[in-house]
Amino acid sequence: MRYPTGSVPVKVAARVYGKDPSWVRAGIISGALPIGSATRRGVPVSIDEYKKARSGRCNFYISPKMLYEHTGYLWNGEQDG
Repeated sequence: MRYPTGSVPVKVAARVYGKDPSWVRAGIISGALPIGSATRRGVPVSIDEYKKARSGRCNFYISPKMLYEHTGYLWNGEQDG
């Protein structure tokens, strides 16, 4: 199977799960959602570091393949949720 390149937007993943985007972000950081990763300045983010809002923004990568394997949803590359 061929998967699109790039990261699935958090809004799209939230729609797939029927949850809020913050739920998806927290799930990725805590390891409860095995669909991607979170980094801050190129360094993986722990749940404690994420709670420190003054530390800067986090970047989330959601793998199209991992999302498909976890949910059965095949992302087609759309950018909106």
